[in-house]
Amino acid sequence: MTKLAEARVADARVADACVAIVGLGLMGGSLAGALRGRCRAVIGVARRVETIETALARGLINRGTTDLPSGVRDADVVILATPVLAILHLLDQIGPLLAADCLLMDMGSTKAQVVRRMAELPDHVQPLGGHPLCGREVSGIRAADPALYRGNTFVLTPLARTSEAALALGVALVEATGATALILDPERHDHLLATVSHLPYVVACALIGAGQAAASTDSAVWETVASGFRDTSRLASSDVTMMLDILLTNREAVLASIDAYQAQLRELAHLLRSADEKSLRSALASTRDQRNRVFGQRC
Repeated sequence: MTKLAEARVADARVADACVAIVGLGLMGGSLAGALRGRCRAVIGVARRVETIETALARGLINRGTTDLPSGVRDADVVILATPVLAILHLLDQIGPLLAADCLLMDMGSTKAQVVRRMAELPDHVQPLGGHPLCGREVSGIRAADPALYRGNTFVLTPLARTSEAALALGVALVEATGATALILDPERHDHLLATVSHLPYVVACALIGAGQAAASTDSAVWETVASGFRDTSRLASSDVTMMLDILLTNREAVLASIDAYQAQLRELAHLLRSADEKSLRSALASTRDQRNRVFGQRC
């Protein structure tokens, strides 16, 4: 079968699929809204009845339940949209609940531990790791936005046992949300995201800590905060449970990225301490130019 034919088959499977999404926070609720109308049915599974009621009232799901077995039993696709440690726990129990050839995906922000746990799933399940590279510093079903994924990258990390048909279906689901699929090895994903996603959160937390330290000697510091500090520290407002799971399940890669960041800080501190204006100007200009090449001057 040609790639085009495979894509058409996968698109048809998306349209005919019953998709169950376990976890209806910002990411799961947004995914439900993006897929509803593109799939035969979208089922929401959450811990709280109020979450299900909100998702139904907003038209994000066709039906919902707080009972995991009944929510996933008849699904063609099940997507785990909870924090990473909860995903690992779900993977220990969900396999026997799924139908034959069910595609089981996750949306965790780290992948190596998740994929290793997926390898232990029963043979009748088709596992596929996933991580959408988008989000906001808010959480909960009320923050859900069906357009959240549009124009963003959605990483997929297939296992050796993941069939080509299952991967094609995963890609088609990603594209149905308006995102673009990127296939990566799970360890490579975690290494890259430690630098460009997980480190920025740690840095934002450290900035707030530095502000608190300054405030201990002069409380006016918070009255002098302008957009630069607010923008740079924005990620410190992220959901703590989600970020704690990320840091703990990608600990070595995050520590390596912190070491690399500290080396950059030490070099800048050395240039400043030595009052080497020429070298400091060169370093700052080089950094500015590199950022502008990657993101453009207005971003």
